[in-house]
Amino acid sequence: MAKTKFLGQKFLVTGGAGFIGSEIVRQLLTAGHFVRVADNLSKKDASVDPRAEFLNVDLTKFDEATKAFKDIDICINAAAKIGGIGYFHKYPATILSENNKIYSCTFEAAVKANIKRLVYISSSMVFESTTRFPSKEDDLDKIPPPVSSYGFSKLSGEWYCHSFWDQYKLPYSICRPFNAYGINEFPEREIGYAHVIPDLVRKILGGQYPLELLGDGKQTRCFTHVSDIARGVIAVGLHEKGKNQDFNVGSDEEINMLDLAKRIWKVMGVKKPFKVKYIPGFKFDIKRRVPNVSKIHSTIGWRQEVKFDDGLKEVVLWLKSQKSEGKFDLSQGKMKK
Repeated sequence: MAKTKFLGQKFLVTGGAGFIGSEIVRQLLTAGHFVRVADNLSKKDASVDPRAEFLNVDLTKFDEATKAFKDIDICINAAAKIGGIGYFHKYPATILSENNKIYSCTFEAAVKANIKRLVYISSSMVFESTTRFPSKEDDLDKIPPPVSSYGFSKLSGEWYCHSFWDQYKLPYSICRPFNAYGINEFPEREIGYAHVIPDLVRKILGGQYPLELLGDGKQTRCFTHVSDIARGVIAVGLHEKGKNQDFNVGSDEEINMLDLAKRIWKVMGVKKPFKVKYIPGFKFDIKRRVPNVSKIHSTIGWRQEVKFDDGLKEVVLWLKSQKSEGKFDLSQGKMKK
């Protein structure tokens, strides 16, 4: 790994009780950094590492955001309204409105606190309208904007980075995770509210047969273990060459949803023959998503470490254990568009 600029820094992780945020917090603390978590614990599976300083705050309020940024060197800005594709469709106005309130308050608080860098957690959904594969960072200058409120809100956050640098010289880094997966992410009762891996595991644990897949099963994704995502975000935030740059953070190993379902079926040891039933998907179901990750490889020296099959087994075993402890409901809700 190439040398970094900052060592032993005071970090603020907004959304640090969420899925990706909590893993970032864990890795920062383990490396010996001071970490403050700012979160409102709105997610049912939210958890805060006891080693971190914790503020239960509403980051859509400037006064509360200002308190969170006091005496901070680097902020990893992971706070956002987020969920699976069903969540995107049910709450488009909430996502757009709340995320922009969060960005306005956190970016303004960062300027007031004169921090060294703000690391913004964007999303692969900014490439929602692309026809360029694998998608490169500079493709954003050539493709139409996202059509979903969630994708547009994440792109808006990237524009906050550029605009606050232009006006206030707030240093930034942009990281775009591609389909993070791992333990500590629970499935949801409503179809499409969770991400696809916990959603499929939940259906199989509930005895659904044939297994229902949204769309035609040909949609592709590139899954990246949450520990690799977190490690990449931290590496970008600490690296001198990460300043005022954007990076795709993820695997470029493409898999379609039918093959993903087959892999999960096999890992779970289901005795019945694999059989699927295709049901109508959602309006904004992206057909293909694959990143070009050469920039983060060459500039930062980051590469994924967790093999997908190993990570998938870990997730299945963890979800089975959570189900046996009654941590989530197996009854099936209806898909809400």
